[in-house]
Amino acid sequence: MLFVRRRVLLPVPAGLALLLLTCLTGCGSGSPHARPRMGPSLAKPTFVTVLNSPAARRVPFGFLGLSLEYRAVEAYAGTDPSAIDPVFEQLVRNLVPGQALVLRIGGDSADRTWWPVPGLVRPTGVKFDITDRWLRVTRALAHALRARLILGLNFEADDPTLASAEAGALLEGIGPGAIRALELGNEPDLYATFPWYRLSDGRHVTGRPPSYDMAGLIEDFTRFAATLPATMLAGPSLGAPGWTRELGRFLAAEPRVGLVTLHRYPLQLCYTPHDAARYPTVDHLLSPAASIGLADSFARYAVLAPGRGHSLRIDELNTVSCGADPAVSQTFASALWALDTLFEMARVGIHGVNVHTFPGAGYELFRISRLRGRWQAVVGPEYYGLMLFARAAPAGSRLLDVQNGASGALRVWATQSGTGTVRVLAVNAGARARVVSVRVAGAQPVRARLERLLAPGVRSSSGVTLAGQSFGPRTFTGRLAGRPDVSMVAATGGRYVVTVPAGSAALLVLAQPATGAA
Repeated sequence: MLFVRRRVLLPVPAGLALLLLTCLTGCGSGSPHARPRMGPSLAKPTFVTVLNSPAARRVPFGFLGLSLEYRAVEAYAGTDPSAIDPVFEQLVRNLVPGQALVLRIGGDSADRTWWPVPGLVRPTGVKFDITDRWLRVTRALAHALRARLILGLNFEADDPTLASAEAGALLEGIGPGAIRALELGNEPDLYATFPWYRLSDGRHVTGRPPSYDMAGLIEDFTRFAATLPATMLAGPSLGAPGWTRELGRFLAAEPRVGLVTLHRYPLQLCYTPHDAARYPTVDHLLSPAASIGLADSFARYAVLAPGRGHSLRIDELNTVSCGADPAVSQTFASALWALDTLFEMARVGIHGVNVHTFPGAGYELFRISRLRGRWQAVVGPEYYGLMLFARAAPAGSRLLDVQNGASGALRVWATQSGTGTVRVLAVNAGARARVVSVRVAGAQPVRARLERLLAPGVRSSSGVTLAGQSFGPRTFTGRLAGRPDVSMVAATGGRYVVTVPAGSAALLVLAQPATGAA
């Protein structure tokens, strides 16, 4: 229990009373392994006030999405369109309750795809054939999940005929009703830097010359767009901040673009000195630069894109780019990072985020396999953070103002649903427990439900629990298992007092409607 109802016979100073209340409470009921390690209890309380602002941003439907490479579709969903992997289906549904999934299929593999075209020679850089079976599986998956797809086209091959043939095959094979947009290529800002393929003697061949710049991209995009079906186009799919600064120039030249897409990873493995702030470490991932700074870097574009009638999606996001780095990406730190970063993206007005995953990625959200005809998945720590975000920020809810919501490594967020239910999330990425005293302005004094996201430590790769439940070493259902560990918290003097252990998150849900509901 997180509250104590008892008679105090001796006068106690208000500050000490609050600390005593916190020391005596906070563990809740349920399985002992799920109970948080409170650590030092005499922490100075952080007093936060949640305000109901009429101008608060809404969390759009479809805000949280996934991004897959082309090969990942059959690896996760299977090769039988009549029997889509039910474990993968459930893992996706956990993240988008009551809404359709925005699924992006592309990434590096988009520029290595091929749909056979009579009279066209298969480009050397192609590594993946789009087949009739792949189309049927993707169509079945989209139908099962009610998904809206962003589909990448091969742009790096520099052949509009190939891209047009792929677009036609995707529209016919999957159905235009399931396709939100066609995305030309993947990070063309890197076409002149990273090899598209290697020759037999080991020499690198790039997709564009060293002089390639925004003017070249606009010229290519315009040339390709003229050959494509009348379907919404997504782009420019940029990852480099320098190129992104020219987004306004790109949009002014490309009227066919209806969905603006950008990419970003806070940390980078290759070409990064070990002492650089972007080098993959747990401390760097949990730093403000990796979440607050990352979101702030998109703030101007979140204003620019809607001003031109576009939506802006960060349709490829995860922890570490340019190489596998499970020592950081497969730790509990990734769950706390993802949770806070998604709220930060919503704060600056991003319309949606697609978290990237594929088999073999250092940041893979889940490893899916089939043994003797039975599907199973090993779920990574980051997935738990995404799942808690889905609970804390239901689609259509409004982000409420939180006074004193940022205090060192502690971040406090709040949302209000259309029914008036208020949810308050505290993310503690620090090394010591924090006491949070929450007042919700205008809310009725109700008992609130408390759920915790916990792990043995921020560097742990296992032992993660959400409200006392977990997927265990592997799951055959895609559902959390175990007895829920949920506490009920009463307001004391109009405040809800919660201890948030070091390296953990806590979600407080005021289940009864609050006044001034949207």
